[in-house]
Amino acid sequence: MTEKLLQYLWNYKIFSRFDFKNTAGDAVEILEFGKWNTDAGPDFLAGKIKINGVVFAGNIELHVRSSDWIFHNHAIDPNYHNIILHVAFQHDIEIPELVEKNIPTLELKDHVDPSVFGKYEKLISGTQFIPCEHILDPGKIPVHFHEENILKKLEEKALELEQNLIQFKNNFEAVLFHSLAYSFGLKVNAFIFKQMAESIDFTIINRVRQNRTQLEALFFGISDWLGDPGDEQTKIWKREFDFITAKFNISDLRFRPKFSRLRPPNFPTLRLSQLAGLYHQHQNLFSKIIQIKKTEDLFDLLKDVKASAYWDNHFTFGKVSKTEYPKILSRDFMELVILNTILPMKYTYHKYHREDIADEIINFYSHIPAEKNSVTDGWKALRIPCRNALESQSLIYHFKNSCEEKNCLNCSIGFKLLKEPSHAR
Repeated sequence: MTEKLLQYLWNYKIFSRFDFKNTAGDAVEILEFGKWNTDAGPDFLAGKIKINGVVFAGNIELHVRSSDWIFHNHAIDPNYHNIILHVAFQHDIEIPELVEKNIPTLELKDHVDPSVFGKYEKLISGTQFIPCEHILDPGKIPVHFHEENILKKLEEKALELEQNLIQFKNNFEAVLFHSLAYSFGLKVNAFIFKQMAESIDFTIINRVRQNRTQLEALFFGISDWLGDPGDEQTKIWKREFDFITAKFNISDLRFRPKFSRLRPPNFPTLRLSQLAGLYHQHQNLFSKIIQIKKTEDLFDLLKDVKASAYWDNHFTFGKVSKTEYPKILSRDFMELVILNTILPMKYTYHKYHREDIADEIINFYSHIPAEKNSVTDGWKALRIPCRNALESQSLIYHFKNSCEEKNCLNCSIGFKLLKEPSHAR
């Protein structure tokens, strides 16, 4: 057993039984297994468990042995202070600080079928892009394949947004803010930015958004970046954050965005400054988004958004960069925000009272360029066209939900390949 394999089993829920109990014998219901985190920090983010009738939400850490918690020095790492569950394949020792904080430990060794180990090795040793690539015929792509995938993707996102709306009392403005924060965080900081956004009462955002310096100070302060200001501007942000903290009774909970594996233009300092700029610039952002009918108008809404002047010659606090230029939103980044946040939000808002909303959103997708990444390149190598975001988003969605899962029997392409005769290739 390796930690990577243990994470794989947890991520794909490959267990022989699910009657989990903690080491004290209490039943533990896993409501959400969390999002697999491949960066530094806890293994799974945004998990949710229920124990003794109480629901806990937070992060989950996995180890081959319980004692690995000690060997990895997690007790002194602030990234592990939001842990709600410790999972070990083998429980070999009690961890005092987890016991003191009433954080349960779950042992998995009796829940894993030994035959899984061999199956896993076969899965990860495969070199094919998709299971059917040797028999795939581009002509077997069903009619309306892309439209159906996009609608599935939108419905999944709408369900998630509707759950958030319930949690935040049907406040679309607040949920939009949380979703935009997630997008601005990109892959590395998405969950951290979202947790940070959700920790701030949106009425506070509305109160300070007219003062950009204060809004930036709020974001930077709860990111724990203002403790030791090294230049005049950082001192101003520190002073403003102290004022806001006292005025609005801001929680002392702090979030620590990551810089690792990011190019400087994607540093969280710049992205949070740009997010502040967006909310400072557009006082009625949700209303503007909902009313937009043309694709270019969505880009016009974002085109003038940029980080504040301090960041023209900075990427991090107190360190002047050799080059100086305004940190505007790139076209690629605007496309990402539109595809992943704005269009799903428009769809969710209108889906129950506008019958034509699906066609309108699909039209938006078809007028945005296709993404370029390893997944779309893989499809192109198989002679599957990828001409716009409707097709690229559809193919990415299908790859993640069907091909990676080898869910061929529930795949519309697989159905046609199995049903209809094809020539050997």
